[in-house]
Amino acid sequence: MVDAAAPGDRGITLREEALREDLSKEYYAILDVVSAFDGRIVTVKGWSVTLSLAALGLGFQQQHYALFGLAAATALGFWFIDVLFKGYQMRYYPRMRDIELAAYHLNQVVLPDLGAVTAPRIDMSWGYHAGRKQDVDWRTAVPARRNPEEIRSMMVRRFWSPNQLFPHMVAVVLGAGLFLGALQGAPGLGQLQL
Repeated sequence: MVDAAAPGDRGITLREEALREDLSKEYYAILDVVSAFDGRIVTVKGWSVTLSLAALGLGFQQQHYALFGLAAATALGFWFIDVLFKGYQMRYYPRMRDIELAAYHLNQVVLPDLGAVTAPRIDMSWGYHAGRKQDVDWRTAVPARRNPEEIRSMMVRRFWSPNQLFPHMVAVVLGAGLFLGALQGAPGLGQLQL
């Protein structure tokens, strides 16, 4: 079967137009999923802070330093959940980039002062706006497809990313420090019981 160009379109076939529509729907559905994970991650961080601070406060109130250890363990658990959610979210990034690359080839329009303009480019624009000095102006460049090494590196780095470490590690360090200090009989903590 031969595709006919859509009426009034500049040589775009009906199959290409259907692909554009399907890719657009998929892209924005993925964007909704990615955004929903951000909300879940913020909720996990809120729970972490609430429970860890409550355990630290309760440790002082009840004069039991075991609660400091509990605060550290709780924050560590929430950090792990945070990292898991981030990993689930990041699994969508390669597909977003692939759709952006397909859209570049299907949709690009050359505009004065801008060059080849395409949409969507949400994932691609993060690299440009990361604050690093760029050799290439990514705003109109061909989207770079994520390779397996880059994806693997992103997935590993999420464990140590400041976005995932904070605020959990503050509670881990504070709770563990207070627990060990009380265990060693540090000034001001020596009167606490296990």
